[in-house]
Amino acid sequence: MQYVIDTSVGFKWAVSEIDSDKAIQLRDDFNNASHELLAPDLFPIEIANALAVAERAIRLKPGEAALFLADILKSSPSLYPAIPLLPRAIGICLITKQSVYDCLYVALAERENCELVTADDKLVKNLQPQFPFIRALASFP
Repeated sequence: MQYVIDTSVGFKWAVSEIDSDKAIQLRDDFNNASHELLAPDLFPIEIANALAVAERAIRLKPGEAALFLADILKSSPSLYPAIPLLPRAIGICLITKQSVYDCLYVALAERENCELVTADDKLVKNLQPQFPFIRALASFP
């Protein structure tokens, strides 16, 4: 089974939040070759930014952002070039008013014919009616 995951899922691998246990289980299953995780190649950049923001906001201790990033990169999903996804992503962006960044993940899942797993409730609410392959992380057992 293949899943596209977005930054909201990968972030939960490092920072304890609601449904972090589900994100970690998804990662552990990937590491055990139970399924494949995919993401556009901006995934590590977005993760690095989210961790830096969390450290600046004192949600993480000084130096933890870099440590967590290194750990996440060890279990990184298979990364796909974003540029070929851009035409479809911008099309989705214009009809849904979501960011191009989010729409890259949607475009990849659509192209690979698999589910996009996200912990972004707004993304699920706004896009799932048009893109039923978007799945909330919270729906995992």
